[in-house]
Amino acid sequence: MSTEKSDQVETEVGSYFISNYPPFSQWSRESLPAAMAAMNKPPANVPLGLYLHIPFCRKRCKFCYFKVYTDQNATQVEEYLAALSREIELVSRLPVMGERPFRFVYFGGGTPSFLSGKQLERLVDRLRANINWDKAEEVTFECEPGTLSEPKINTLKELGVTRLSLGVENFSDTVLEENGRAHLSAEVYKAWKWIEAANFYNVNIDLIAGMVGETWENWRDCVRRTVELAPESVTIYQMELPFNTVYSKGILEEHAASPVADWPTKRAWVDYAFNELAAAGYSVSSAYTMIKDPQKVSFSYRDNLWQGSDLLATGVASFGHVSGVHYQNVAEWSEYVGTLDANAEDGGHLPLGRAMVPTAHQLLVRELILQLKRGYLRPAYFQEKFGVDVVAEWRDAWSRHEAAGLIEPGTLSASDATQDGAEIRLTRKGLLQVDGMLPAFFEPEHQGVRYT
Repeated sequence: MSTEKSDQVETEVGSYFISNYPPFSQWSRESLPAAMAAMNKPPANVPLGLYLHIPFCRKRCKFCYFKVYTDQNATQVEEYLAALSREIELVSRLPVMGERPFRFVYFGGGTPSFLSGKQLERLVDRLRANINWDKAEEVTFECEPGTLSEPKINTLKELGVTRLSLGVENFSDTVLEENGRAHLSAEVYKAWKWIEAANFYNVNIDLIAGMVGETWENWRDCVRRTVELAPESVTIYQMELPFNTVYSKGILEEHAASPVADWPTKRAWVDYAFNELAAAGYSVSSAYTMIKDPQKVSFSYRDNLWQGSDLLATGVASFGHVSGVHYQNVAEWSEYVGTLDANAEDGGHLPLGRAMVPTAHQLLVRELILQLKRGYLRPAYFQEKFGVDVVAEWRDAWSRHEAAGLIEPGTLSASDATQDGAEIRLTRKGLLQVDGMLPAFFEPEHQGVRYT
């Protein structure tokens, strides 16, 4: 596995944002019966979330590693939405649903806002025939600025969306075009007026540090413009180079140097952005996110997932987790749509592609590394839930991180797992390279394996 390391300089192909454990490369079709068994049993007493993958985009960004399609016509879009609706229908009948309401719902992609207002209304009508999210504390919808219109934004609000996540990434048209983004900066401002007029409760702006062509001057301008728009939250990612991006394939085929800014530069840019946002009244919410009002804005999707909630994942190639079992849907369009064909002899069935049954210790590792992304860790939580003193269990790793200046001095000795208020806190240096810290907590057999 290649991911960002604290001593790494160049952004190499294979670097990857860590979002789960054990690594996806360890999941297999052989574990699918366990996933189906988990779905066909009553649920554990944990929150329930729903993810819906809308895989359409106007263009494929050169840094994108998600399952997306850019050339589907209206008939094909409808074919996919019918399959997605059928999957939701099948999911709604699963015993693992229990009587639980959805705590959070997330429309991701791809570009969910690629859908027209009418397509969105029809999709939601079909979904609500089997499920509802009336009790969800958060319904998030990802948007690409150039796909928005004032009527569509109003439709999203009417459909119960509470949080828009706007993929701005950069405000320079030159940088946006170089990286293959479909929108330009003028579309950001046009969409922002409509969003403000609709009075959405929570709006997030995404930025990416390290896009090809970014400079210090450009980055300062991006941060200034973001502060001027004053969204409820700002999420900043440091560009990675997973194996399947356009940039990565070009680098490997041409044996070329990475065009992406190096890690020290990206960390410096995020550090600058965090400082400017803090000066404007924002607070750190995670290694990636600053929020304007901690009393107003929370992240139900993130926080519940990082504490072991169930996530029913729908759509091609989407990832889920139920009753302690990881699973992923099939990753190809034809197989996904064909599996869910309501006219098939079996009426269609769940499109599961691979799965993983983590051990109790692996579930502990998963929660530890994900929660560390918040910038702090409460050992008492793990002592109570898993019966493990995480300070003692990983004493060497913590000590190395502390010696490297990634953990605030003294927090290890003060963090007795029996003390409810004790915390391990990352320094700003640690926060800026948290993904590079996480493999130190992986089990030996997962040290060095490919992540995906």
